[in-house]
Amino acid sequence: MVRSVVFVHGTGVREESYGTTLETVRSRLAGLRPGIETRGCFWGREAGADLALGGVSIPGYTASGGGREEDDEKVAVWGVLYRDPGYELRLLGLRPAAPSGDGRGQSPSRKLLEQLTAYTPPPQVRAAFAEHGLDDALDRAVRAVAGSPELRDAAATADEGGHEHRHAFARAVVAATLTDAADRGADALDGLRRDALLTLLAADLHSQGRTLAGAVAKAAATPALRALTWHARRRRGAHTDDLLLPAVGDILRYQARGHELRRLIRRTVEHAPGDRVTLIAHSLGGVACVDLLIEEETERVDQLITVGSQAPYFYEAGALVSLQHPHRPPAHFPRRWLNLYDPRDLLSFRAAQVFPEVATDHEVDNRQPFPFSHSAYWSNRKVWDAVGTWLG
Repeated sequence: MVRSVVFVHGTGVREESYGTTLETVRSRLAGLRPGIETRGCFWGREAGADLALGGVSIPGYTASGGGREEDDEKVAVWGVLYRDPGYELRLLGLRPAAPSGDGRGQSPSRKLLEQLTAYTPPPQVRAAFAEHGLDDALDRAVRAVAGSPELRDAAATADEGGHEHRHAFARAVVAATLTDAADRGADALDGLRRDALLTLLAADLHSQGRTLAGAVAKAAATPALRALTWHARRRRGAHTDDLLLPAVGDILRYQARGHELRRLIRRTVEHAPGDRVTLIAHSLGGVACVDLLIEEETERVDQLITVGSQAPYFYEAGALVSLQHPHRPPAHFPRRWLNLYDPRDLLSFRAAQVFPEVATDHEVDNRQPFPFSHSAYWSNRKVWDAVGTWLG
């Protein structure tokens, strides 16, 4: 039996902090189970909170340091793509399927999929990548992205021309190429050279249209934990970005439109390899996983590991969207649920007495005061000891 892991992050997480945590989780799991495949489910951009009107509801938002720099946003997006090259394609695959055409020829989606799966970089593109010693990595990246389930799902939503899809394909290939090269010891390219390769590849793919709107056009800077001092009013915009918007905003958005996050988790699980899947979820990600597994039968998911999660409290307080007391988890819910909590983490809760049929609690001590205790699980050896035992 081949097992893979899907990691779902928690509230307030954005690109840079997600990438760091995902690398830690992958490294630790590889140490526990060499060869295990770990997939990340980054939802902070797609299903996390953002200010649709640019912060006009917040007095003095821009003047007091609110808003984000465009260059920082672009760098943060590449940080996600390096760790998950299929990220943008996966988001495209969540869109409604495109019309099948007028019946007189191939549908736009079929045409696009055939073109991209058969894509071979022409000499001028290969030469540009070869200048940086990336020609072999380019070939491997093209094969990987062209054969990925993310591309197959994304193509089904393509309109005539598929400009967004071609651009996402190009970015996925460039990200996979550079990641492959870095894993083999090559020096990293600077952003200007990377962007030049992307422009050349995208042009060859006839990608002259816009990039992804909404879901991947707006980035969120890395959340930071800062103490609110006497100058909080003068810094209200910045503190809204750092504290209120990512963390509290994510919870509010999930309660209103949590189906967006659950769809993304389900799609990530569908793309994960292997016969069985273990979900490892932190904080609000654990709430979303519990809701998903209650609402739907996800056959390959037979293990759930929640870390610092509020799911038991939401249920007891009547706030879990999928299940209300005294109703119990359905028969298809995984029977193996490990819930890790730290008494110093005020956002973590016990599950075994709330869901005795399925949940097992494991207490750990991150040796940090709150709120640092909430994000300190991944460096705690006791956490990974418990995870390793649970994986079997």
